[in-house]
Amino acid sequence: MAAEYATFGLAPAMRAGGVLADGDFQVHRDFVDFIVDGRPLLFRLSDLDAVSPLASDVPPAIFTAQVRSLLLETGPPLPGGRYVIYGCPECEDLACGAVTAVILRDGEDFVWRDFAWQTGAQADLEFNGYHGIGPYRFPGAEYRTALAALLDGTAHTRRRVLLIGARVALLAKLAAALRTIGIGADITEDAAGVPADELRAYGAVAFGRAVVEETRTAARRAFADAGVHVTHVDGLAPIVPLLVAQIEHALDRGPAERRRLTRLTATGDGADVEVTSPCRVRLTTYRLDRLRRTHTHEVFDGVLGPGGHRIALDTGTVKGESYVVARTPGSVLATAVTREAPG
Repeated sequence: MAAEYATFGLAPAMRAGGVLADGDFQVHRDFVDFIVDGRPLLFRLSDLDAVSPLASDVPPAIFTAQVRSLLLETGPPLPGGRYVIYGCPECEDLACGAVTAVILRDGEDFVWRDFAWQTGAQADLEFNGYHGIGPYRFPGAEYRTALAALLDGTAHTRRRVLLIGARVALLAKLAAALRTIGIGADITEDAAGVPADELRAYGAVAFGRAVVEETRTAARRAFADAGVHVTHVDGLAPIVPLLVAQIEHALDRGPAERRRLTRLTATGDGADVEVTSPCRVRLTTYRLDRLRRTHTHEVFDGVLGPGGHRIALDTGTVKGESYVVARTPGSVLATAVTREAPG
């Protein structure tokens, strides 16, 4: 098949980390995704939890080496002229599986072809090839300009959050959970006295529900005076996995129009979810009972197609004060369960 011309670009993306319903956790990863003809290439792989080699948390020397490899300034890392396009978000072991492709130069152009799922030294295109993806021919100047721009440090992402609240025990648990999945977290009762240089290290600030408006206003003013924009998170409830999900969403720097998970609302009998491309979606409910104990239920785990979907909820899992978290490999949303007005 001849390679047709396609546009090439890059955009920030993330692999959503989090504390899962079974007590396990996923590591948060920020990376740069490949944008082909205006759409993330990863979105063409419906049920893949993976990141590109251009991850912001790898050492600068390794990041630079990955960029230069994609520019074909160094030899291919795999036999047959193959390069890793997406790999395991938890490790770098090829045995976990990776999406690879042949990358070659044709005159001034760069061609990506023969995409495959690969778990060993050799790719089997007949059984593991992605026959509906590619080949793509990228104009050389556009391709080189996009990748070379990463070498000036623009891939850096602020992946720390400042936690403000009075419930020290809860904040300590939340900070520990965030650090476990790879997000830095610091705790304070008031951001007004934090030096401006330190404030510039944060990508989000999260407020506990008991934080008074005066403290919130002072924190917002402190960040504004430091010349840094951060996302403000108002904690829905004192439930650590729920707060982690809110903070994960706040740290998402990907363009809104290129996110897979775009909407989540919930009532007592169902949740409405909207996705932009086929992907795996998991829904978890969290409920606080009268004694403020948390009850967690995994209510859905499956692949959904593009568009809106109504997923039924068991009324027993969302009675009283309840919340829903929706996850895809690259996005997460959290919402309170609302009660429909009678009549």
